[in-house]
Amino acid sequence: MKYLHTMVRVTDLDASLNFYCRALGLTELSRKDSQTGRFTLVFLSCKGDENAQIELTHNWDPENYTGGRNFGHIAYAVENIYETCERLMTHGVVINRPPRDGRMAFVRSPDNISIELLQAGAPLAEAEPWISMPNSGVW
Repeated sequence: MKYLHTMVRVTDLDASLNFYCRALGLTELSRKDSQTGRFTLVFLSCKGDENAQIELTHNWDPENYTGGRNFGHIAYAVENIYETCERLMTHGVVINRPPRDGRMAFVRSPDNISIELLQAGAPLAEAEPWISMPNSGVW
């Protein structure tokens, strides 16, 4: 068995690409538009790790996605959790669970998908403003 990808349905492809690529730092690998099926598939990955992919599925006909069509979360290891959270905040992303422990944080995509960020290796030393930052919303 081999892991291929995780599929996430998105309502606004541009907003989702801005979040996943510009804010989170993923790279677009490929894109397929299906006129017959009325959808677009975009495959993303972390730079240098093209085997672990996310498939963004954008159905052209409007549809509301509720919790039953979502799932727990997507997780990424990051080189520096503080720098990653700072970059996300500069892109207007709310840090729902700040990395108070220097190890773990949670954010949400434009479609309310929970993204877990984990510090690669040992946790970083606890630091402000993260220690004092409260949780925001749900994660």
